[in-house]
Amino acid sequence: MNQNLLFNLKGITAEEFSFVQQVMDGMTDQQAQRFVTFYSGKRQSPENILLFTLLGLFCLAGLQRFILGQYAMGALYLLTGGLCFIGTIVDLANYRHLATEYNQKIALECAQLVRF
Repeated sequence: MNQNLLFNLKGITAEEFSFVQQVMDGMTDQQAQRFVTFYSGKRQSPENILLFTLLGLFCLAGLQRFILGQYAMGALYLLTGGLCFIGTIVDLANYRHLATEYNQKIALECAQLVRF
């Protein structure tokens, strides 16, 4: 039952699917449904992170970091032009890792919410 809920998440990767499945182990059906509702509203797809990073490269440096909740790093990117574009270019290469890391953190937070 819990796996069926995850198939509704748009753009979920195999790695993210596996991690979220592990997080959901031991949840009741009601908890799993609440978890997926919370998680789907907070997660970021890698494509969105790529888009925000490209916008940061050409318009507003650090936008991707603000979206990921890394406000200090976002401010640093904003004030330094993406660390003179080098940081933004590195983020372009690592956008999938940034999204995965963020989504794992969000999954754990959402799991804590529904288990209490």
